[in-house]
Amino acid sequence: MKFDARSVWPMLFLALAPLAVSAQTLRIGLAEDPDVLDPSLARSFVGRIVFTALCDKLFDIDEKLAIQPQLATAYEWSADSKALTLKLRPGVTFHDGEKFDAAAVKFNIERHKTLPGSNRRGELAPVTSVDVVDGATVRLNLSAPFSPLLAQLADRAGMMVSPKAALAAGDKFGARPICSGPFKFVERVAQDRMVFERYAQYWNKEAIHFDKVVYTPIPDATVRLANLKSGQLDFIERVASSDMEKLLADKKLKTSRITEIGYQGITINIGKSELAQKNPLGRDARVREAFELAIDRQGLVQVVMDNEAAPGNQWVAPSNAYYAKNVPMPKRDVARAKALLKEAGVPNPSFTLVTPTTSDAQRLALVVQAMTREAGFDVKIQAAEFATSLNMADKGDFEAYVLAWSGRADPDGNLFSFHGCKQPLNYAGYCDAETDKLLNHSRSVRDPAERKKVFEQITARVLKERPIVYLYHRNWLWAYNGKLGGVRSVPDGLLRLSGLKLAP
Repeated sequence: MKFDARSVWPMLFLALAPLAVSAQTLRIGLAEDPDVLDPSLARSFVGRIVFTALCDKLFDIDEKLAIQPQLATAYEWSADSKALTLKLRPGVTFHDGEKFDAAAVKFNIERHKTLPGSNRRGELAPVTSVDVVDGATVRLNLSAPFSPLLAQLADRAGMMVSPKAALAAGDKFGARPICSGPFKFVERVAQDRMVFERYAQYWNKEAIHFDKVVYTPIPDATVRLANLKSGQLDFIERVASSDMEKLLADKKLKTSRITEIGYQGITINIGKSELAQKNPLGRDARVREAFELAIDRQGLVQVVMDNEAAPGNQWVAPSNAYYAKNVPMPKRDVARAKALLKEAGVPNPSFTLVTPTTSDAQRLALVVQAMTREAGFDVKIQAAEFATSLNMADKGDFEAYVLAWSGRADPDGNLFSFHGCKQPLNYAGYCDAETDKLLNHSRSVRDPAERKKVFEQITARVLKERPIVYLYHRNWLWAYNGKLGGVRSVPDGLLRLSGLKLAP
């Protein structure tokens, strides 16, 4: 129902105006400020949350991690599994009015692969060429069968930007991105807000019930929650685990939790830069093993996460079908840790642990600092704003780094780019020729049982060197206005905006 200011009493109109505004604008509180809003260059989890408003993908995933159509409506593999043909959704346009078609898909896949600094290169490495079959059909040609491809296209590698806008903006595209999602970019003020307005020509506009969405980065979980309770926000992600029990009693708010498909870990610089050889943790695998043995994972989960996580020692959780049981989770053993340090000739190793300024990351750093001190470690903590910390990692300007990974539906998304030689997310600088062979082989195997055997070999090699010490798998914890309906809990931790609606 619409109200005309000329046909109602002025006081009544003023009373209703705030309600109308709040019903039309969805206000979301984020734990960090995203990095660049360019799907090819972006690296942050929080950026993926924002992209759900801005950039549709070829595919999406559902609550059970099954592939669902988005910009692509159907797909077919060739007999030899070396080509994937996609049928595209008709009637889709980008926010600048340009048509989405097979030529646009070809442009985007090639841009992901060739744009300087692209973090999608590794995700699409086996794609050798893209053929425009017709305006609504595109074929991706592969150098070998590539099991994770559909899962990759259900994430940033499958996000489509306007070719015209990308060519015109060049390396400045991320400052004013143009995609085909339900909302188009309006403005961004670093560390303050990102504003998007509804795209009137969106192909699925009937599922969008807001005129505007505003994302506000608030690193402090307590402040985020206070803003939700006061009505300044409608939804917050990554609620502090210590607040979840109290929120259950709040009748004005709702909560949601689901175990992530990613992990929380500590990345160690073992070859990324010269700092790797300037501290014993990066220099000696025995010191890294001692570091892991000094950590009590269950204790971390209890103290840092209030038991809102599952302990783990790999890139997938122990409950995952691809968890490698041949490398079980080690128990804490301080005596063995001390013996290893003595053997390495560094009974009291010292290094700096970089941590983002988010509440949970800083808590983790403090508890790890206390736990490992018992074995002789002297851990110094350096806090940095999240995007800054990612840049430090990219440059190798760290010794160890508290880094969470939000996870991907296929384990390859948690593994290849982090442990493949010279891959874009390999912040540790780990490089092993045999591991590289196994990583590439794992991507070509279609049978799950055979693929798991390859993952077991990779796990044994990687965890022996410990470029990343995996710690646990968090629960995604959300809180939101009790009148907000249509919230879907998908294990990737991303809030889908389609179907969301605020009740009167």
